[in-house]
Amino acid sequence: MTHPEHTPGPVHSNPRLTDAEATAEARRIIEEAYRPLPQQPTSYRDTSPLPAYGSTPPVLQPDRRIIPAWAAGTAVAGIGVGAACVGGGCGFWLACQGFAAVSLTSVLFVTLPIAAAAAVVTAIGSALRSLKTVHTEHHHHYTGPVLQENTSLTTHTRGLIARTRNELHS
Repeated sequence: MTHPEHTPGPVHSNPRLTDAEATAEARRIIEEAYRPLPQQPTSYRDTSPLPAYGSTPPVLQPDRRIIPAWAAGTAVAGIGVGAACVGGGCGFWLACQGFAAVSLTSVLFVTLPIAAAAAVVTAIGSALRSLKTVHTEHHHHYTGPVLQENTSLTTHTRGLIARTRNELHS
């Protein structure tokens, strides 16, 4: 069932065109559809020379941007953290590249930082030990009698779960 408003109409809007005129009109419509558009300028540059001085003096344009100190500090800290993360990521990438290439270079790449860290820890420990001995090198000279007794120690260990008993004999 077809409705009268949906019935197919004539193919041409002007039924009085001949075949040659219809072909020419179709060619004109297609050429017009595919014709490039004229270029529209997106900017304009005034090439006229600038005067040495003008009739209007320059106007002071004060800076009205107000940035709190905490916001500027946060921005700087964010940039620093971002740079640190990028550096850490690059270092991690380089480490992974070193792990991936199993060669003498990659073994040295892995072990040299560990050896360097161990050397630094050893040097710091030696320095702290030498500082400690400087502060605790007080010689105590005791005066008075010293009694040295001959003592013996007897140890007895028994049982499935070792029980040890020490006896001190003087």
